[in-house]
Amino acid sequence: MWRRLLYTPGRSSQSGREFGVLGRVLRAAFCDWNAVLARPGFRTPTATSMQPCTAGGAAAPGTSGSGGQAPHSCRHASRTSKTTVKPGELKKFQALSQKWWDGNGEFAALHALNDLRVPFIRDALLTYSEKQQLGCPLHGFRILDVGCGGGLLSEPLGRLGAMVTGIDPLKDNITTAEMHKSFDPALQEQVQYTACSLEEMAVEATGMFDAVVASEVVEHVGDVETFIRYAAQMLKPGGSLFLTTINKTFLSYVLAIVTAEKILRIVPNGTHEWERFINPDELERLLVSCGFTVETINGMLYNPLFGSWSWSSNAGVNYALHAVKNKIEEQSDFTSETGDRCDNGINQSESSASSTVTL
Repeated sequence: MWRRLLYTPGRSSQSGREFGVLGRVLRAAFCDWNAVLARPGFRTPTATSMQPCTAGGAAAPGTSGSGGQAPHSCRHASRTSKTTVKPGELKKFQALSQKWWDGNGEFAALHALNDLRVPFIRDALLTYSEKQQLGCPLHGFRILDVGCGGGLLSEPLGRLGAMVTGIDPLKDNITTAEMHKSFDPALQEQVQYTACSLEEMAVEATGMFDAVVASEVVEHVGDVETFIRYAAQMLKPGGSLFLTTINKTFLSYVLAIVTAEKILRIVPNGTHEWERFINPDELERLLVSCGFTVETINGMLYNPLFGSWSWSSNAGVNYALHAVKNKIEEQSDFTSETGDRCDNGINQSESSASSTVTL
């Protein structure tokens, strides 16, 4: 019924179909929703405030023993007191693992998001570095794509010259990513995939990457603080962290859950939980407390009628964030603790670390 209201059967427009009554209303009102509902007055306070980073909050990662090469396998990290896993998240995406490269399927919005997030990452990295090579602007950069899924973001970053390591806890996702990569010989040396979590990767590759990317990930992790700590640990001093996620506002509930999941079925029903969204102010405070300086926060707006994204001055629904790891840091208790654990035999895993997932 919704599709019949959204489009008029048998008629075409620039997008291939003529908008029906509901489609015309949505098209006319879309920008008004963003301007009105996303005002600060509509921001909904979080149920629990985000606490600053404290010592002893995560598992003990080890040091890099790969000599600068991207690892192809991960050992399990040692026992953790806090983890990033949220029970049930893996099950949500297990059934979708074969659908990553269907440009018209459940991940169509992520395919379209590359039009924003790839240039966003590229331009920010080039701004903070002298590494530039004509035709391969990201040559010399080592990037970790956390929650890479089927490789939708890893591949274009690799084509720009970066050495990309994509990690995902779902082995089926990595199988899909590896299969798709095999169709492009130019990516064989540029992109490597590993089925493991961020915690497990930290055991092998501390301080190894110029950039860590987590696109549409933090709204699915169990502990954002622990996730950011591990991301910081993976970065070189002065390295960049790129996040895209969903704000916690009334508008985000209306558009990301009610409209996208329940009405238009742009993403599978149940993909998101509004309680897990995080607003930019909270995320920035958390990043600063973990040794980052936030450089950029840009709002993003998705138009479901055209399947396209655009930048917006309003971050009421989706937003992209770029933060830089401080070059001069005091050694935290967390770092000291992880170092002690490494000295005492990090390789003796007592339990598997938990996982992080992406949309």
